[in-house]
Amino acid sequence: MTGQVPSDPLARDFVARNRLRHRLDAAVAAYPPAGATPTMVVDLDAFDTNAGDLAKRASGTPVRVATKSLRVPALVRRALEADGFSGAMAYSLREALWLHEQGICDDIVLGYPTVDAGALERLVSSPSAAAAITLMVDAAEHLDVVDSVRSSKAVSIRVAIDVDAGLRVGGQHIGPKRSPLHDVPDIVGLARTVADRRGFTLVGVMTYEGQVAGVPDDVPGQKARSLLVRRLKSASVEQLKVRRREIADALGPVAPLEFWNAGGSGSIETSSSDPVVTEVTAGSGLLVPGLFDHYQSFEPRPAAFYGLPVLRKPTPAMVTVAGGGYVASGPHGADRQPQPWAPPALHLTGLEGAGEVQTPLTGPAAASLGIGDLVWFRHAKSGELFEHTNDVHLLAGDRFVETVPSYRGAGLAFG
Repeated sequence: MTGQVPSDPLARDFVARNRLRHRLDAAVAAYPPAGATPTMVVDLDAFDTNAGDLAKRASGTPVRVATKSLRVPALVRRALEADGFSGAMAYSLREALWLHEQGICDDIVLGYPTVDAGALERLVSSPSAAAAITLMVDAAEHLDVVDSVRSSKAVSIRVAIDVDAGLRVGGQHIGPKRSPLHDVPDIVGLARTVADRRGFTLVGVMTYEGQVAGVPDDVPGQKARSLLVRRLKSASVEQLKVRRREIADALGPVAPLEFWNAGGSGSIETSSSDPVVTEVTAGSGLLVPGLFDHYQSFEPRPAAFYGLPVLRKPTPAMVTVAGGGYVASGPHGADRQPQPWAPPALHLTGLEGAGEVQTPLTGPAAASLGIGDLVWFRHAKSGELFEHTNDVHLLAGDRFVETVPSYRGAGLAFG
């Protein structure tokens, strides 16, 4: 029966990936992108569905857009315009200044401390930027850097404190190695330093639980490990609820806070359910890269792809595509490699993997591919993909509706 959806998950995946290939190939045929490969595409249908899903999972808690996971101004704007989204979290002060100057966002929180003296000079000399941008700190030295670049403290700088949200169990720390602030007295001590220091205003706190938000917990073939990850996540969530309340109570007499930020795409539900948390952050959940495929908390809908043409066939059962070696940051492993996605049933080779100038592929689908055909890949992480291109083609249905610049395409490089 035509149009019938298969009941088997593997069969459904096979059908969905073939349909995606036809949509992407049809769009390229109707509007061949100019310039060199790869052809970078964002599926707006999936992007918008993912945005709606993130907002629904947040249950009314505002979602702050993590720009690090997008790095395409048009997509940042689109996410900010979606229901349930409010404000941006930037990964660089220069990026935050640019977003403000372009009128893209006037509520920007830095996700990381900065010691960029040049960017800080621009911030302290601009009352409008200082009102729109919140710096992240976890040490008094971060305040010293700000003071070192200004001659006047007439413009108050907004500050949030990054509190370590890792799980402590059995004398071990599980989670991202970020802030040194874990114990309440240390957190309150820095908060008092900020509150008492002229030229600064304490406005927020961030507790990013990366060990919950950024770790897959339903990986095929890894049942025991996935069970352990879920147990650690549950323990972390419970520990954090207690810690956040203790910290919030201790900070109450120090300064009134405007926001308490937490979470990521993989922890929206648990983060937003904490009564202390006033906002959550998400970015990767909009594009759903490969590392976000195997979570119990949400259904993955990949939205970002790049197409590479077949250049040659070393054997009838193998093809070689141009370039494609976009390996994600983080610990070395197979999960950081790009995935050949459409057509399905293609695999990287063990000896070469994804290469800078060529990528050989094997698998049942290789025999049906000819010179010039496109193979569509997914990156393991989200925004990193767009550091490799100037142009991103936006897909709606089976046609490109717009071509927009990435940060790189706009001549921007944020570190």
